[in-house]
Amino acid sequence: MASVTILAERCKGCGICVEFCPKKVLGFDKEIINSKGYSPATAIQPALCVGCAACARMCPDCVITVDR
Repeated sequence: MASVTILAERCKGCGICVEFCPKKVLGFDKEIINSKGYSPATAIQPALCVGCAACARMCPDCVITVDR
């Protein structure tokens, strides 16, 4: 099983990773606001991750790591 790690403090909440995830693993954590004032992306359904790394490739800030 793959795992997704997102550096929440550096995430600007643009949503590109959420849109490009084919399995809808990612979403926004509305309970957390980082120091930049954004709700960061998070793995809301981590068990569905297939390790394709589309999210990491599309992230403009390079804050996502996918481990297979």
